[in-house]
Amino acid sequence: MSDKKPKENPLKRILVVCSMVAFLGSTGYGLFGLYSNALQQPQTKATPEETSVNQQLAAKERGYELVLEREPDNRVALEGLVEIRLQMQDTQGAIAPLERLVELHPQEAGYKVQLEQLQQQVGEESEGSGERDRSEISPEAEN
Repeated sequence: MSDKKPKENPLKRILVVCSMVAFLGSTGYGLFGLYSNALQQPQTKATPEETSVNQQLAAKERGYELVLEREPDNRVALEGLVEIRLQMQDTQGAIAPLERLVELHPQEAGYKVQLEQLQQQVGEESEGSGERDRSEISPEAEN
């Protein structure tokens, strides 16, 4: 009987070691795939969210425009359109409905102040781009 034990033990040990290596390898491979997918998901989800927000803002803008087609003096729609366009960073587009609000409600000082600020901001933006154009032209003019 002592002859059988030494022969079986090395074979069992080899099988146990191979099984452990296979188990650990497959577990490691699965965990690696899990963590690599987890690291990549936030990068792919950011863009659809931004696109979704822009689409929602555009839809709201269109809704306010439709209301203003029926009721051009609708204060809520004009205020909403100004707010949406500012969220979309369309300061030039926000000026026209804000001017209409100032015409309809001259007693509201807040509209006047906001209109002046937007006009000043648009003026500064156009001056900034004009200075850039001049600086690009002036080196050529010197030659």
